[in-house]
Amino acid sequence: MGDPAPRLEIDGAMVARELGLETGQFRQLMADGKISVLCEKGTGEDSGTWRASFYHGKRRARFVVDSRGRPVAT
Repeated sequence: MGDPAPRLEIDGAMVARELGLETGQFRQLMADGKISVLCEKGTGEDSGTWRASFYHGKRRARFVVDSRGRPVAT
């Protein structure tokens, strides 16, 4: 069935900034379930990376990260 998905941790301050939110506000919205997250595993030449998208209202913050949650230059 393949390797289990790693537990990705992405810097909340970085995500908050991209969504136009204060870090504390972002964390509260996450805790309240008001931020949606989609995480996609890279395949082929993108193997070993993940694309994490965060959605709040009409805003989206998208990051390509390695298995440790560190941003990868695309």
